[in-house]
Amino acid sequence: MLFGTMCGMNLKRGIRQDLERYVLDVFGALPRSDQRVKAGAYLRGVLTDGRRKSMWPMAERVGVDYQQIQQFVSSSTWPVEPVRARIARLAQELVDPVAWVVDDTGFPKDGKHSPCVARQYSGSLGKVGNCQVAPAFTWPPTWRRYP
Repeated sequence: MLFGTMCGMNLKRGIRQDLERYVLDVFGALPRSDQRVKAGAYLRGVLTDGRRKSMWPMAERVGVDYQQIQQFVSSSTWPVEPVRARIARLAQELVDPVAWVVDDTGFPKDGKHSPCVARQYSGSLGKVGNCQVAPAFTWPPTWRRYP
């Protein structure tokens, strides 16, 4: 059991099984089993409640040593292309969009220790501030014309 042995969080059985299947599907192309386990721990950390999504608090929430998540994210070598391609195919199957909307989004940050944090304009803040900016891909659920 991928999460039962590595992550001590109490999830309902059906949700845990769905998440395990998702991790095996999306991260199945990773060359080593330990990378797949760490990918699952990282994903659980991102999905759990909690204001801070840095590695230390996420690791505490899922019950693993933070160095495992840190190593997976920062120095483990694995091909990202198959993972991104599988996520894109899953999104395509689920949503079947007519078009995608590509926009940037800002994430306000308090410190300078997260990657790519800089004082820059963020629409989320409505001003220049300390933030990360990343692309966001969405689909318009209904098509309407606005003048």
